[in-house]
Amino acid sequence: MNRPAVASREEWLAARTRLLAEEKALTHRMDEVAALRRALPMVAIDKDYVFEGPAGKVTLADLFDRRRQLIVYHMMWRWDLDAGCPSCALLLDNVGHLAHLNAQDTAFAVVSRGPWETLDRYRERMGWSFPTYSSFGSDFNYDFHVTQDESVAPVEYNYRTKAELEARGETWHTDGEQPGTSVFWRDDDTVFHTYSSYGRGGDILIGTHQYLDLTPLGRQKHVGEAVHHDSYGDAESPCH
Repeated sequence: MNRPAVASREEWLAARTRLLAEEKALTHRMDEVAALRRALPMVAIDKDYVFEGPAGKVTLADLFDRRRQLIVYHMMWRWDLDAGCPSCALLLDNVGHLAHLNAQDTAFAVVSRGPWETLDRYRERMGWSFPTYSSFGSDFNYDFHVTQDESVAPVEYNYRTKAELEARGETWHTDGEQPGTSVFWRDDDTVFHTYSSYGRGGDILIGTHQYLDLTPLGRQKHVGEAVHHDSYGDAESPCH
């Protein structure tokens, strides 16, 4: 286990001040990137996607709940576990009170290919209250590149083709379910796609990691080592 070196208060303050300059530079750069993200153009959605939720069949426009903006988290469905991906669950456990998003004309929803009845049982198991919908049977996951199946659509993940992913050694992104986040804008009855991120793009949404990054030990587990929160201490958990 790594532990910090012991120093005098003066030595610590000098080192902390140097780090502060780096932190401020990063904050300013993040502000610049956020502005570039907001300036992205948008593309009209020309397909009628249908999802299943607690009230039955709904459309993509319904997910806005009469708001102008919608953030969708694409939760990987683990068919081998008949449950959501533990790494996605870690991210979703960090979703805050939606009143803060809603007050800024923004809705949030989770979409997964898990069949609705199974997905709903999993949502209850996790204790989540945010809107959750099944995209099973629709093209939504394929069109937004979070389900990879060459028999349905060309493989693309994080804006790279199958050949590019294989050249990078990222073969795990070329088949099956993948995580991602997509953002949409609504003008009356027209829905637009404004942004999607994949892979480590979701890292900024995991508050647990942001807290751990403040500590000497940092992130003691990689995202791929995540377990469902009801499996901690369970050595027999299939999620380990």
